[in-house]
Amino acid sequence: MEYSYPKLFIGGRWQEPSTTDVLAVHSAATEEQIGQVPASAPADVDNAVAAAGAALVDPAWAGISQAARADLIERFADAVDKRADERATIVSRQNGMPIAIAGMAEGPMPALLLRYFAGLIRDASLEERRVAFPGPGTTVVRKEPVGVVAAIAPWNFPSVLAAFKIAPALAAGCSVVLKPSPETVLDSFLLADAAIEAGLPAGVLNVVTGGPDIGKYLVAHEGVQKVAFTGSTAAGRQIGEVCGRLLRPVTLELGGKSAALILDDADITSTVTGLATASLLNSGQTCYMSTRILAPKGRYQDFVDAITAMVGSLPVGDPLDPSTFIGPLVSEKQRDRVLSYVDAGRNEGATLTTGGGRPSGLDRGWFVEPTVFANTDNTTTIAREEIFGPVLTVMPYDGEAEAISMANDSEFGLGGTVWTADPSRGLDVARQIQTGSFGVNSYALDFGSPFGGVKSSGLGRELGPEGLAAYYSLKSIFLAE
Repeated sequence: MEYSYPKLFIGGRWQEPSTTDVLAVHSAATEEQIGQVPASAPADVDNAVAAAGAALVDPAWAGISQAARADLIERFADAVDKRADERATIVSRQNGMPIAIAGMAEGPMPALLLRYFAGLIRDASLEERRVAFPGPGTTVVRKEPVGVVAAIAPWNFPSVLAAFKIAPALAAGCSVVLKPSPETVLDSFLLADAAIEAGLPAGVLNVVTGGPDIGKYLVAHEGVQKVAFTGSTAAGRQIGEVCGRLLRPVTLELGGKSAALILDDADITSTVTGLATASLLNSGQTCYMSTRILAPKGRYQDFVDAITAMVGSLPVGDPLDPSTFIGPLVSEKQRDRVLSYVDAGRNEGATLTTGGGRPSGLDRGWFVEPTVFANTDNTTTIAREEIFGPVLTVMPYDGEAEAISMANDSEFGLGGTVWTADPSRGLDVARQIQTGSFGVNSYALDFGSPFGGVKSSGLGRELGPEGLAAYYSLKSIFLAE
């Protein structure tokens, strides 16, 4: 066992947990245990929330200027950056993310996010004076931190998606109780190390551990003022119900079943090359992946053949090998879930063109071959439900209007792409898709622009100035003349 943390990070220091229970962490590639951390009990959550609440009135945090807070966050970013390579490796070992991806995302991106939000607040004003309408008088509109934030991060991009919440929350002057996924908890302890090195005031960031039971306890805790969650739609609905009853602000970034619309003028080679990343990044364990591929009937078989060849050629193997494109899935449970969808595709009559099982020669680890189904339609299980694995469905359409209708015929609306020789035409199509984000001839997250979903893909937005705004509470102060 290589990574062992005997204590929890609460109130700015390592504290003894209230129980002797532990969470074991396993390698997705070898199935061997690689670490363990304490398993939090409700008493530990109580302590973490209390410490976060105390930080909100501590002059060391609540009494500093915007510029001083930005400086502190940037020191935190520096400390986070020092651990970039170690963090990328740990994430890759925990969830099977290919190191080539982890080295670009889980390594440097958390620090970049901290610096981005520090830059947004450095010279920003927290108050705006408005002439009262219809008058007379003046109103001061003031931004104040919303309070203690319960940040619940998933296992697929654990460090980056934790930073989606922590960075704007700290920039707004909030304090945070982070609960990582139990499958990918080790990198959160690196984050705690960085907080100590940077000198974050006590209670500004706390880390608790556990599964859904601890998450539910944290979400409903009376000392929490906002919840930020990334995860499944089913869990998001439960969290949304609790927050609705408590009248508690919540940001929910949930599941997706995004469409890739290949228009009739698209170049086959460049489109299929782009789809490798847009549809299968992190072995398909990415919420905004374009896994429903819509191809024009007149060129359907050509695209099926090209996509099949591309997917069948992707290197599958050790996630720590820089040449690997498809690593293992995060857990045995996730592998079995994905394989059950492959069985559903077969049973519903879709044509399996490549993949469909466990890769030969990889007897250990939670691997699934990258898989393509063709000759199916938008009513099937594999076309409608989020699989969250390396499984693509290629469906024919007749005319652009039908492609747009098919893309919108989904309970989800998180991402999507359109592929065309005419970017203006692609932009026009993008405007008609019911989704929170979209890409023309590619897909990338812009940290300076809002990200989130519509329909069953979530509520609210992360990233950009809009992501920062979600952590403020607005107060209007009327001044009589």
